[in-house]
Amino acid sequence: MQFQLVKGMKDILPEEQPYWELIRHNVDLMGANYGFARLDTPVLEFTNLFKRTVGEATDIVSKEMYSFVTAGGDKLSLRPENTAGVARSYIEHGMVNQPQPVKVYYLAPQFRHDNPQAGRYRQFWQFGFEAIGDKDPVIDAQLIIMSHNFLTDLGLEVEVQINSVGDSNCRPNYLKTLRHYYQDYKKDLCSDCQERLNKNTLRLLDCKNKRCQELAEQSPQFVDHLCEECKNHLMSVLEYLEEVDIKYNLNSRIVRGLDYYTKTAWEIVEAGAEGKASALGGGGRFDDLVELLGGRPTPAVGFAMGIERIVALMQEKQIKIDKEKYCDLYIAQLGVEARKKSLRLFEDLRRDGFSLAENISKKGLKDQLEVASKKHAKYTLILGQKEIADGTVLIRDMENGIQETVDFNKIKAEVRKRLSSQVMRSLKIRTKPPVV
Repeated sequence: MQFQLVKGMKDILPEEQPYWELIRHNVDLMGANYGFARLDTPVLEFTNLFKRTVGEATDIVSKEMYSFVTAGGDKLSLRPENTAGVARSYIEHGMVNQPQPVKVYYLAPQFRHDNPQAGRYRQFWQFGFEAIGDKDPVIDAQLIIMSHNFLTDLGLEVEVQINSVGDSNCRPNYLKTLRHYYQDYKKDLCSDCQERLNKNTLRLLDCKNKRCQELAEQSPQFVDHLCEECKNHLMSVLEYLEEVDIKYNLNSRIVRGLDYYTKTAWEIVEAGAEGKASALGGGGRFDDLVELLGGRPTPAVGFAMGIERIVALMQEKQIKIDKEKYCDLYIAQLGVEARKKSLRLFEDLRRDGFSLAENISKKGLKDQLEVASKKHAKYTLILGQKEIADGTVLIRDMENGIQETVDFNKIKAEVRKRLSSQVMRSLKIRTKPPVV
């Protein structure tokens, strides 16, 4: 039997890792810059958590969740999205007693039994940022700015599609108006939308079926049915975006697919592309979610982005990133005794914080120097039979090829001095002439 990937799963191969490493690095950097702390929640949660928050009528809960019953009778699910787990953690660990808003981020796999297609997998990775405990529209705007700029910093051209999905005051009247509009076209709807009409009406607006999209274009717009509070909230968000020159499009079809969203909803899409399939990420307010899970009324807003889609678009646009691994020192060896000694030297230098590389299985010096060159090593430390006998190490400057013998016991101090001098030269630090 030949084993292969489970349908809808994906290997992240070594040649793809530089893209992923760049995204992980930028996520952590953005968290530090904006004051978000990392929160990792379990892959498994109780199934009812998602039924209650995401919504039983949504495709995610009704069709796409990986759910099972444990030997102990617990009904569990692999998380299809991360916000519900974050809200559960916020309540369970008493984060309401911390200074608000509590700002957290995550980077983790999600699972949905969806139809696999390009850039869409059944295990897929997302990163997300959530701010819980503040209703000010400036928080919405800041998260939109973060999600937009994260992608432009990677070299992608994107745009913001934004809408408001109201709240419990104005949404019921809008849903009534929307159902009334669609009643005349019920026969024209796809089978999924015919089922959604009364169960999950907002999802009619972002169906991918061509005829459903045509009907959605002519449907009543939510912005015309917002209450005063929701209208003012949206206008404030837009004003903040304009202040920092973030271009946006008001799009009445941005409703997101989850029941817990209120007020602001947005997606970040490839510039010039239209349709749900082009979304690289999105977010919105979820002011009712914490209360829905048993907490006190707590406003919140957040966004998430799909890493596979971002990487795929970067590759499609041929955005070049540095795939080479750089190091300060490369350790080369010749002979069995030198190999033993190089193992110890490598670990000693690693513990002291040096950036290192090696290829301990290679025997020829030429091959090892070629690897050192590919790794862009600044210096290669060479151990051979003579060096072992003399208690020395040969230091080779990889830029000019000059080699020098150094006492083995003084090697740390010597390479530290040389690396420090090289940094100073690269910065072109010059001393000022003396004042006469």
